[in-house]
Formats: sequence, structure tokens, C-alpha cells
Amino acid sequence: MFDTVKNAGVTIVPESEIAGLMTREAAFDAVEKTFAAMASDDAYNFPVVREAIGHADALYGFKGGFDRTGQTLGLKAGGYWPNNLDTHGLINHQSTVFLFDPDTGRVKAMVGGNLLTALRTAAASSVSIRHLARKDAKVIAMVGAGHQARFQLQTALEHRDFDKVIGWNLHPEMLPNIEQVARDAGLPFQAVDLPGLREADVIITITSSFAATVMADHVSPGTHLACMGTDTAGKQEVDPNLLAKARVFTDEVAQSVSIGEAQHAIAQGLITTADVHQIGAVINGTHPGRATDDDITLFDGTGVGLQDLAVAARVVELAVEKGVATQVDF
Repeated sequence: MFDTVKNAGVTIVPESEIAGLMTREAAFDAVEKTFAAMASDDAYNFPVVREAIGHADALYGFKGGFDRTGQTLGLKAGGYWPNNLDTHGLINHQSTVFLFDPDTGRVKAMVGGNLLTALRTAAASSVSIRHLARKDAKVIAMVGAGHQARFQLQTALEHRDFDKVIGWNLHPEMLPNIEQVARDAGLPFQAVDLPGLREADVIITITSSFAATVMADHVSPGTHLACMGTDTAGKQEVDPNLLAKARVFTDEVAQSVSIGEAQHAIAQGLITTADVHQIGAVINGTHPGRATDDDITLFDGTGVGLQDLAVAARVVELAVEKGVATQVDF
């Protein structure tokens, strides 16, 4: 990877260039390939470091890994600064991706990670929809209407034909954020209460909740859920009993059972680690995924470092091809 700049120092792709380079389709392809490589043991993630730093109410950490297939080694550094938008006019999630040469350990690239994080997170849920949702799914629900929710819905609507979008948010005044995405796609939008989620064939949850919002009786047989908000010990979006009823898949099993949605069902003894399966195994065809149209399937998207590395590596390639990358000696 990056043979064209093997001896050219460090390639820098600033945040300001990402939107003009990386598409949702390219992110989807990179993430799908990464999940497949993980399930084939050709790629692995390093343990996550995520800590409250005791300043600005911030959570800061590192996610990294190595993909032998793509020869991608590196990490994403960053986290969540909840006061950024109000105090500094910046988005609350801030991150940067660093890529290294796996042959030498030399730093190869530094890439703005904010938009890439949004794109890879949205890609992950859409990969799960492609491989786990019923083929006749027509109604998609969004639980959450913040910044990331727009990316989630845009990507999902690009990869599957739906007839209707429904949505719920703790603060209903934010629902126009996702209503506009639905309207732009030519689809009707309806705000619902939580029991109204039973109409959905696909549900994406993308909140920062520390208490279950979507309960087992809010979900109809045959529904696919992509739970994308839980990535820290204590966070929780759905009822643990829902995982007990569902066929559960994830990006990284170790993360799912420790910092993902499965942590709560595991703690209550409702499921075991053996009940949580890699989405990559479904992509590779080594796990059947959905067995019947009545199965509830649930993807626990915890967010893995390899996703960040895959999209960052791709954006560096595009930046070099288009001549917008900056190269510096280091």
C-alpha cells in the first residue's frame, strides 16, 4: 500500500480534503472487506484504550490494528468532547488516523478522522443490513437524530430500497435532521413513539444512552437491528432480553461483550460469548446469518480500529492519485 510514496516521507490528508475524496460507497467497500478479513484471521484489532481524562468532560482513547491482507497498520487517536459544539463551534467527536509501514515501523500517513469516522460507522450498519436484513424489508426506523444519524440513514438508503422512514428521538425537535434525509431520498417520514417501532423491518439505533431505550416488545419478528451507539462500558441502547431473542452479530466479539451492547446481556446471564458471531463470517459464507424470515437479527457495532485504518488507507490512495495530499519529511 502507498508504493508510490514509499520514500516520500509522511503523507498528510487534512480533514478539509476528506469530503471531496471519500464516498459512502468507497467506505462501504472498505469496511465490508475489513470485516471479512477479520473473520478469516487475516486482520486483528489491538485492545482499545478509552479513558475519561478529567478535563473538559472528555473521553479520549486509541483504536488500532493490523490487516495482513491490506498491509495496513496503525491507530486512530481521539474521542468525545461533549462541550465542543457549544463552546468552540467544533463537532464533539474529534479524531486523527495514523498509518505506519508494517515492514519498517515508519510513520506513513496522518489523516483527518472526523468525517471518516462518520462514514465508516454508517458503512458498518449498512453492511449488516445487506447481509442480515430480510430481502423484502421496506420500512426503516432511526432511533437517534443527531449528527451521526444523518450519515447512517443516507448510507442505508443508498444500499437498500425502502418505502418509508420512521424515527424516534429523546428530543423530538431534532427529528427534522433525519426527516430531511428521507425527503431528499423521496421517501415519506413519520415520527413515532417507541412502540411504533414495531412497524419497522430495519432499526438503526445511534444514541449515546446509558439506559435501554428499545425494548424487546418494541421489535417485531423478522426485524434487523443495527445498534451503533454503544462503545463504552456502561452504555446501553437496547433491552438485554432483545439480545436473548435475537441472532447476534458484531464487528469484534471481544469488544461486543466488554464495551458493546452485548455487555449487559452477558452480565445478566442471558447469552454467552458463544452466542455472539462475527459479521465477517456471514460475509465470507462461513456462518449462515439469518435462518428464517421470522428471525430477529442484531448487529452490535462497537467500532473497531481496523475500520478506521481501512477507510484512511483508501483516502490516502485517492489523495495521492488526485494530487491533494501533502508530503513532508519526518
